[in-house]
Amino acid sequence: MKLLHKDIEKDNAGQVTLVPDEAEDMWHTYNLLQVGDSLRASTIRKVQTESSTGSVGSSRVRTTLTLCVETIDFDSQACQLRVKGTNIQENQYVKMGAYHTIELELNRKFTLAKKVWDSVVLDRIEQACDPAQKADVAAVVMQEGLANIVLVTPAMTLLRAKVEVTIPRKRKGSCAQHEKALERFYEAVMQGILRHINFDVVKCVLVGSPGFVKDQFISHLFKEAVRQDNKVLLENRPKFMLVHSSSGHKYSLKEILSDPAVTSRLSDTKAAGEVKALEDFYKMLQHEPDRAFYGLAHVEKASDALAIDILLISDQLFRWVSGSRVTRRPPPLHFPMKMTINIKCLSLWKQIIQRKKKKNISPLAIKSQESPIFYSSYLLRWNRSAEGLWTVLPLQIVLAEFVSWCLTITAVGWY
Repeated sequence: MKLLHKDIEKDNAGQVTLVPDEAEDMWHTYNLLQVGDSLRASTIRKVQTESSTGSVGSSRVRTTLTLCVETIDFDSQACQLRVKGTNIQENQYVKMGAYHTIELELNRKFTLAKKVWDSVVLDRIEQACDPAQKADVAAVVMQEGLANIVLVTPAMTLLRAKVEVTIPRKRKGSCAQHEKALERFYEAVMQGILRHINFDVVKCVLVGSPGFVKDQFISHLFKEAVRQDNKVLLENRPKFMLVHSSSGHKYSLKEILSDPAVTSRLSDTKAAGEVKALEDFYKMLQHEPDRAFYGLAHVEKASDALAIDILLISDQLFRWVSGSRVTRRPPPLHFPMKMTINIKCLSLWKQIIQRKKKKNISPLAIKSQESPIFYSSYLLRWNRSAEGLWTVLPLQIVLAEFVSWCLTITAVGWY
């Protein structure tokens, strides 16, 4: 993403002009857009014309429109973004108030204007325009006959290719058909890797599968690389890392990224950090349930009690609450200035968390398909005097409303 122009006033109103230059930038743009924003971009409009003889014809013309955004549709597989709204600026082809749908295109600039730009949106623009924030991790999740080639970016996971080949079963006395099908499958995966993985950017390629499929594939991959004298694969052989996964489906990427060996190898990537934060939350939820909670009401109570140590937030929080667009920051994000909170905004929540694990939390977590906010690992601290702190104690959230009364008692301490 390139930032061409930025004009934000002191009251946080203003506009920015951006140019998306890769597919992931459409995801960033999707998270920037809100209903009521003003979007100006180049688009195609079908226009009807009438000749002097009275005959009516139609043609498609390229023009620039400014829309008041009403509907935002994002296709995560194709990384396509369509924005529907009404025209709010005079145009020779489109009347004021007429509806139009703009499909944003790569390498074509657009201007986005908002009445209020909050810090979360501005941070996302800064992240999207940072050239260092690229897809430095690739993964091949496979099983016999199925492989998913995925790029793990700082903001999302991109499915670049899905390889499916029918593998016949081994027959008694003859395995020729089975072996030939496996070779075709491995060759298709190899071509997918060469086509979709940029080894100049990618630091690590994770190859995960159940059983020995990954080992057989890597053996075939580099055997063919030697035979074909493929220097790209041979020079980047140290980047390949074999890990275990329970299946070849995309959701198994979560297992791969949570593997301790992978975490240490990818310690400098955002994806590994997010997975570790979620794993810590699940462990605490299992072993110390009085210190791990989630849900909007609990976060509000913990915030009022100054009881939050680590706050995990899905970036979906800034898009939807109860099915409608967020127009302002929700109450849990307004913390007292004296609180010190470690806040982690998770962008891979939808892509890497298995539905099965989400269902195991509680009905509250799946009240909506995207439970937007939860927090973990909180500690309560009381200021006894200006000289120091009281003993740090974990406390169940049901006692959070009791804290304010406890603070008035100076003669009793909890140890």
